Amino acid sequence: MSRIILAPMEGLADDILRDCLTRIGGIDLCVTEFIRVTTQLLPPKVFKRLCPELANGCKTPAGIPVRIQLLGSDPAALAANAVRALELGSPGIDLNFGCPAKTVNRSQGGAILLQEPQRVAHIVATVRQAIGDDAWLSAKMRLGFATKDLAIENAKGIEGAGANELTVHARTKVEGYRPPAHWQWIEKIRRQVSIPVIANGEVWTPEDYTTCQQVSGCDDVMIGRGLVWKPDLALQICHLQIGHPAQEWDWSALVPTVLYFIDLVAAQVEVRFQHARIKQWLKLLGRIYPQADACFEQGKRLKTLNELRSLVTHSR
Repeated sequence: MSRIILAPMEGLADDILRDCLTRIGGIDLCVTEFIRVTTQLLPPKVFKRLCPELANGCKTPAGIPVRIQLLGSDPAALAANAVRALELGSPGIDLNFGCPAKTVNRSQGGAILLQEPQRVAHIVATVRQAIGDDAWLSAKMRLGFATKDLAIENAKGIEGAGANELTVHARTKVEGYRPPAHWQWIEKIRRQVSIPVIANGEVWTPEDYTTCQQVSGCDDVMIGRGLVWKPDLALQICHLQIGHPAQEWDWSALVPTVLYFIDLVAAQVEVRFQHARIKQWLKLLGRIYPQADACFEQGKRLKTLNELRSLVTHSR
């Protein structure tokens, strides 16, 4: 059975959303938002803040494993922090070579490193040496920075440096998140490496998932925004995989999850950020569910979480 992996999405796919989405079902693995590494060994509290699941065997309350992702360009610092993440309980390490954010790239992190395949390979090799042969090490990359010319060289360098697995977001940094995703390039990469390759990019429906698998040749698919906008997407895909009809959730079916999300935000997020965190997801859900968009618009005028909770409750 192929796996569905929840993508790391900075400022969005935090432990609260991971909890909500994995409770619905269909997700086999989560990767955290990146932990930014500069030149220092980070204190445990940083890992625990971005991955509270460390206190639960590095699993969500639904029992889905969570892998810590690191981002940076200093090989020694990344290696030291990878060791610490494993010591704290992460079941593996993921290295970020795909983030397109300008602030990240300006500090020599994320996708900008793909312009220097030897540097990427050196980072992976340094981390592998530090964590040992038995620890799980994966990497996530885009097809390149401005062009795709170095895609295969980067992938082969990552493999040769000791990674167990590679996720490929099928766009360059310059292409950002604009469609299409070039799944055929993932297939080119997959043919050049022997480690498992995970496809990522532009999967919004079960049909997209199937097409992505067919074009890329990958068994496993990582999904990001598609799961945020349509939280039952992984469950639909799983139903299709076992030959059952994909019963799509309507808004009424999703409301209990949204209410649970509001409760978690109320308990775990600073008061001054609570409304923004809730409205963020309602706005994104509104791309699929008109009721969520209505809640977002009406919620702008509300002052308390109880009012927002009541609004969502009565939107069914």
